[in-house]
Amino acid sequence: KATDWLTVTLDGKTYRRETNTMPQWAGSCWYFLRFIDPKNPHAFADPAKLKHWLPVDLYIGGAEHAVLHLLYSRFWHKVLFDRGYVYCPEPFQRLVNQGMILGEIQFDLYQVPEGDDEDGPLIPISANEVEDNPEAYPLGVAMKRLSPDEVEVRGKKYYWKQDPQIEVTARSEKMSKSRGNVINPDDVIRDYGADSLRLFEMFMGPLEAVKPWSTKGVEGVYRVLGRVWRMLTDDAADTVKLHPSVKDVPADKDALRTLHRTIQKVGEDTERLSFNTAIATMMEFTNYFTKQDVRPKTVMEPFVLLLAPYAPHVAEELWAALGHSTTLAYEPWPKHDPALTKADTIEIPVQVNGKLKAVLTVPAEIDAAGLEAAARADPKVIEAIAGKTIKKVIAKPPQMVNLVVG
Repeated sequence: KATDWLTVTLDGKTYRRETNTMPQWAGSCWYFLRFIDPKNPHAFADPAKLKHWLPVDLYIGGAEHAVLHLLYSRFWHKVLFDRGYVYCPEPFQRLVNQGMILGEIQFDLYQVPEGDDEDGPLIPISANEVEDNPEAYPLGVAMKRLSPDEVEVRGKKYYWKQDPQIEVTARSEKMSKSRGNVINPDDVIRDYGADSLRLFEMFMGPLEAVKPWSTKGVEGVYRVLGRVWRMLTDDAADTVKLHPSVKDVPADKDALRTLHRTIQKVGEDTERLSFNTAIATMMEFTNYFTKQDVRPKTVMEPFVLLLAPYAPHVAEELWAALGHSTTLAYEPWPKHDPALTKADTIEIPVQVNGKLKAVLTVPAEIDAAGLEAAARADPKVIEAIAGKTIKKVIAKPPQMVNLVVG
């Protein structure tokens, strides 16, 4: 619109100034402010709305955003703060950088020429031998790519199944077209469903960690969702209907304790963005109730609500199967009862002079005196201290008991 500025005449010729001089990140440096009041024709946002919504509670972005977006946003925000347009000096209260997902792990077997003939047959050799002493192989070393099925893992190392003494190398690289290791999410969704892809990405490890992709891992999560589905539905039926074990009956104490412990752990882990451990807890819940002949609806329904943020499509279908005609999206998050998360009994180790001699099963609320008495009465402890004098007893419920004898 600034037409007087837009064109300039030099030496009788008219030129148009370049107007596209701002980097593409400039607009994104303040877009979150405009989102607060996107249709305001008088200001970028109403001051009352800015005071209500700012600052942003949580900012999640890749490490590259540290400069390309985060730094610029803070700079712009501080300028706006100094000018009185926003009312907090920092735009974001908490920053989390999610880790990069690498390509599939690639396994390579080292091979060296047999004898002194560099063109002779190749024989496999353990990776640690080559890496510890590379000069011992003047004829060079060849690499042979192995499939994951040809490799077994022991501890933190990988070995060739054909010869379990041969260690192989394992590495993951950043996904790129040049390396040919890019995973197309459309293919994963086609083969396993969107929920399996979503769930696996959260189950791979801590959010901030760099993690290698694993198609086998997706298959594993797909099977987990299958178990959840079969826990609630009758997979032998022609239409989706509840499993015969899912009944509208009161839950017993063990079922309630399992449910409320799951609600507590999944809720706390989700708040911490520890999605992988939350999923592991839901797997434990599924393993427990899959073995039960009765699965109360009052237990299954809260579990489906816990699953919903992680596997929303499956959860919605299960919610409908449980008899609901409206979406679960507006249901409140389940609350746990602290009294129902506590066990009636606990196990406490008993040591004699610092060495484990027995493990007691005692009431969860036991005090130090009761714990000492239980330890003294245990047959294994009696045998361990026979003929000896107890000089000191350290009883610390619910951690341990230690009897010092001489």
